[in-house]
Amino acid sequence: MDKKSLYSKDDLLKTGGEISYKGDASVAKFLLGGLGTGNIAVGPRGELRDWEIFNWPGKGQFVPFSFFALWAKEEGKEPVSKILEGKIKPPFYKSHGFLNGELAGIPRFEKSKMVGKQPFVYLDLEDCAIPVTVQMEAYTPFIPLNADDSGIPTAIIKYKVTNPTNKPVDVSVVGTMANVVGFDGYDVFNNVKLVDEVQNEYREENGVRGWYYTAKNLKETDMKYGSMSIATTNQNNISKKKWLHGQWTDNAQDFWDDFSSDGKLNEEEEIEAKGCDLLDHYDFSFLNLKERISSISSYETIEPNETKEFEFVISWYFPNRPKGWIEYDTDLERYHQGGYDTIKNYYATKFKDAWNVIQYVNEKKDYLESSSRAFEDALFGTTLPIYVIDAVASNIMSMKSHCCFRIEDGNFLGWEGIRDYVGCGQGNVNHVWNYATAVAGLFPELEITMRNVEFNVELDEDGCMPFRARKCLGESRWDMIPACDGEFGSILRIYREWKYTGDNEFLNRIWDSMMKALEYSIKEWDTDDDGMLDGKQHVTYDIEFYGPNTMTNTIYLGAIKGVAEMAEHLGKTDIAKKYKDLYEKAASLVDEKLFNGEYYIQKLDDVDEYRYQYGEGCLTDQLLGQFMAQAAGLGYVLPKEHVKKTLESIYKYNFRDCMEDVPNVQRTYALNDEAGLVLCSWPNGGRPRFPFAYCDEVWTGVEYQVACTMVEEGMIEEAFTIIKAIRDRYDGYKRCPWSETEAGHHYIRPMSSFTLISALAGYKCDMIKKTMSFAPAINQKDYTTFWINGKAWGTFHQTIDEKGRVEKDIQVLYGNIDDVKIN
Repeated sequence: MDKKSLYSKDDLLKTGGEISYKGDASVAKFLLGGLGTGNIAVGPRGELRDWEIFNWPGKGQFVPFSFFALWAKEEGKEPVSKILEGKIKPPFYKSHGFLNGELAGIPRFEKSKMVGKQPFVYLDLEDCAIPVTVQMEAYTPFIPLNADDSGIPTAIIKYKVTNPTNKPVDVSVVGTMANVVGFDGYDVFNNVKLVDEVQNEYREENGVRGWYYTAKNLKETDMKYGSMSIATTNQNNISKKKWLHGQWTDNAQDFWDDFSSDGKLNEEEEIEAKGCDLLDHYDFSFLNLKERISSISSYETIEPNETKEFEFVISWYFPNRPKGWIEYDTDLERYHQGGYDTIKNYYATKFKDAWNVIQYVNEKKDYLESSSRAFEDALFGTTLPIYVIDAVASNIMSMKSHCCFRIEDGNFLGWEGIRDYVGCGQGNVNHVWNYATAVAGLFPELEITMRNVEFNVELDEDGCMPFRARKCLGESRWDMIPACDGEFGSILRIYREWKYTGDNEFLNRIWDSMMKALEYSIKEWDTDDDGMLDGKQHVTYDIEFYGPNTMTNTIYLGAIKGVAEMAEHLGKTDIAKKYKDLYEKAASLVDEKLFNGEYYIQKLDDVDEYRYQYGEGCLTDQLLGQFMAQAAGLGYVLPKEHVKKTLESIYKYNFRDCMEDVPNVQRTYALNDEAGLVLCSWPNGGRPRFPFAYCDEVWTGVEYQVACTMVEEGMIEEAFTIIKAIRDRYDGYKRCPWSETEAGHHYIRPMSSFTLISALAGYKCDMIKKTMSFAPAINQKDYTTFWINGKAWGTFHQTIDEKGRVEKDIQVLYGNIDDVKIN
């Protein structure tokens, strides 16, 4: 099949629309939470799930009796009460049925539809028995260039209730949450285990009413110390309830009877009655639950055709995390034996407890919401097919997941991905972060902390950089070789951060360490001193390549080209000339020796002399350094005509319409009739007996970087075909659309998709020279895009009329570019 016919051209280029998920899209989970704060997920029915707020990944982790519900009474009719979720969908395969804490037997809405538009998620609920329509709107503040206000441990949840009838409707919305401070997992009955007795305190302050949760005896230094809150900002007819703390299902029965009767909550009343004789003879302590549950509600009368909002804020504060990377069984054993010191989350330096978070959100909510919405509107208003925008927005989620965290000194750290219960791929793995551009693009101050860790904390005296950062958390370095792609990549990314922010002080601070790393790297990997890398090169495939190849050499070319320019700017003319000459020599040599007329190869006399090579194969990552150089604003490191020919070959040989045609004994991320871009192929034969690990796999982070480079060469249809194939795989049924996986959930590499925005807009920025320019790759007659640099962000709109007259309009939504020239 012709690969371009996998989708019609009209379908590929069509703009507008939205991507939605019905209630049975069971793996569609949208995260609410700030940068480095942990998160709560909203499922496609509107349910709260995966409570990952305790400094650990926690896929499948639940907090019982935590939900929202609605009571509605149309004038002259009986009231109706339902939990504000779509109906629970199959499978119902559970050993004991649904747990009491899931309240599965309480009525829910007939239909639900979820739309995620970073950072907001919207959920429409429909039910013919309910006289109102309901839309859930939830978000956590997310404001590019403002990392602090994008790092708040909170979830803001609104229910917009509209009365479409011709009579008034009385409506009450209640929010309920269990106190699980001191969370310690679950017992065999799936009851929450807590390390301490908890207490719930009702508070009213500055227009906020709600509950503040703590544990009685935990000290501020305890690993599990913390607090939680649930509150409403509504002002009318507030009622509250602390649930009965009884046995069996007394608590839920009392609550639902109370709320469903009149939509209002009555204070807890102890009931005097004889107990169950069975409890006197057997240990049924599991029926006397440890968590304490409280509710807060607001009651309104909604007139015909009127809409009213019911707003709730959930917050959490668990300041202490283990000071170390906990990934393996031995790490977990050490942790459970108390073998780790604690270190504070960065957000703990900004807030003192969960109620303080509530106060801050309430005081600044107009700014936090309007700025977050401005970003959503700017990004999703870009004149691109919705699946392309969604590919960018969805992978931003990785920086909000447990893949990333921020510690008290401000350093931003990251895993490669996360397992269900622990991280995977510790230590800011520099060859994986080579691909990820979203953090650098949206929060350069955080990305700069990663460069500072690499060069000013982790770098050895001789200039060797471990590709896993450990010293930053007080751990000793492993005895590991450096990664060739990672160390040169980090040097290239210094150039990117410098040009993007215009921060000369950053460059001066890091210069000496950078040059030490550069000199070490050239000596280590250019063994014959001819200008082209040829040594034993550890790379992101977790193996070593031998001999010249363009995966590492293009990154190297970008690094030395960038160093020459930085040196010239700083007046270091001798250094500038040295590396400019080296670049010109090396670039010519790499192209001459490795281009075979179709694509670039790995030069080896015997491909089977070493295991895990690729030789004459067509490597999808062979232009990785070209992607990185263009994303950094360095332009071409190889001849333009050869770059395009290589991309055509990658698409021709490595994009597969049907993965059933690819025998794969490795990990599997695309299968059956799914389409994808495999990491390597051997169209001319010569496949090694044992090719490099992962060669038959499909990695979305690599697919995006290839698509971005294709856009630069005008290969729009091919790029969009690759992107559409990815998003079809992550459709909410087969895989989560907000968690593209590789070695773990929310993998970091797919944040390469962020570069699609600038590539398609033809957006270039240079904050050293203070210039910006746009040259849209598609829809030139009417194009709108989001743009951002280290100083500001906003929107750009271009129109071209019938006479060819070009009109350009730039709106600044955050920051200032008064001194920037627009070309």
